[in-house]
Amino acid sequence: MNTPQAKSKKSSRATKPVNQGARLPCPIARSITLAELTKYQSGAIVSREVLRKPTGTVTAFAFDAGQALSEHTAPFDALICMLDGEAEMRIAGKKRQVGAGQMIILPANKPHAVKAVTRFKMLLVMIRS
Repeated sequence: MNTPQAKSKKSSRATKPVNQGARLPCPIARSITLAELTKYQSGAIVSREVLRKPTGTVTAFAFDAGQALSEHTAPFDALICMLDGEAEMRIAGKKRQVGAGQMIILPANKPHAVKAVTRFKMLLVMIRS
């Protein structure tokens, strides 16, 4: 039987794998290890929307080494939190190296691009208002 007492004895880490490609149920009533939100796939970029609200989105990404997003702009500020690995971010023509445990802000309306130096995972928080 799954009683609240039984659940409290379990580890705080998610015990079931997260379903790739699906949005997480909201609100989340369990703790989740951020780096486990997406899995690496050879030669690919994997994304998973964690949260979507009128004021913004939260999306987890896993980039295989060498994968890239070409230069583009967004009408909103974005915060990238690096979970694993290393990436090169080009923002308004300036290159920045970011790695696990670091974050970087992508300003609205500034061209930016992302390239995986090593395979990496990140959490993208897009602020719309």
